[in-house]
Amino acid sequence: MLVPNFKGFDFFPHGTMLPFMRFKSVCFWGSVVAMVLSLVVIGVRGFNYGVDFKGGTMIEVQSKSGPADVTELRSRLGKLGLGEVQIQSFGVPTDVLIRVEQQTGKDPRDGEVKQQEALQKVVAALGDGFTQRRVEVVGPAVSAELRMTGIIAVLCSLLAIVAYVWFRFEWQFAFGAIMALLHDVLLTAGIFSLFQLEFDLSIVAALLTILGYSVNDTVVVADRIRENLRKFKRMPLNELLNLSINETLSRTILTGTTTIMVLVVLYTFGGAVIHNFSFAMLFGVLVGTYSSIFISAPVLDYLGVKRDWADASAGAGGKPRV
Repeated sequence: MLVPNFKGFDFFPHGTMLPFMRFKSVCFWGSVVAMVLSLVVIGVRGFNYGVDFKGGTMIEVQSKSGPADVTELRSRLGKLGLGEVQIQSFGVPTDVLIRVEQQTGKDPRDGEVKQQEALQKVVAALGDGFTQRRVEVVGPAVSAELRMTGIIAVLCSLLAIVAYVWFRFEWQFAFGAIMALLHDVLLTAGIFSLFQLEFDLSIVAALLTILGYSVNDTVVVADRIRENLRKFKRMPLNELLNLSINETLSRTILTGTTTIMVLVVLYTFGGAVIHNFSFAMLFGVLVGTYSSIFISAPVLDYLGVKRDWADASAGAGGKPRV
């Protein structure tokens, strides 16, 4: 019985050698500057925390008589004396999202009572022209706990990834991975701080997803570098890194492109609920693909990864460590 021979499709032809390492200094140190600027922006501007992290009330309403007049609503609700009230269109023109800041009192119980009173004032001011669809109330204690838990989740993920890469490869690879991951997280967080996009639990979920995507890409490139270190013992390290990146380039581009296509659809048609999440993922995948090429690999050249560890790790049977 004859079995048809299907050949795989190469996105990039075999033998492609793009000179990535020629631009390693500009890209690497430019990325370091971008990371520092992101830290400065976060320190100066902070984050526009959502109700999850700041506390308060979020109300989703729908106009019964056509598109909602957001300007008129701001004027009407701004006279209630509830502090900062954010109003924005939500999805379709008839839907509006209203955020009321956390109301304070002498003790936590007073704050909860005032928060309920604020909700009632908003509903009364809206009148019968709007239908209440969703209400979320988050107290200050819960919001502070959620904020701390989100920070711990990101830090623990970073530490776990570094430990895995260090165990699987060498400390130089682990250092390159942590540099790439910090780059991805800091730049994504910096964009949210710079443009004051709402930062809530969904963005923490996006950051954790970005870490997983980025480390997967970084490990693929690192694994090919390790194979080539064993295979080409006399090849200059800079040339070897460039070869390894080009050999995995087809996989990197295809994976990134298919992911970006899905995220563009989510960003365009997913609605306001996941708008910021989709943007964070889209930006994170772009910088994650960039960092696996221009940050994690150049670090190995700067640190001078040694070539004798492959032979030293061979056991009695002569097989290298995995």
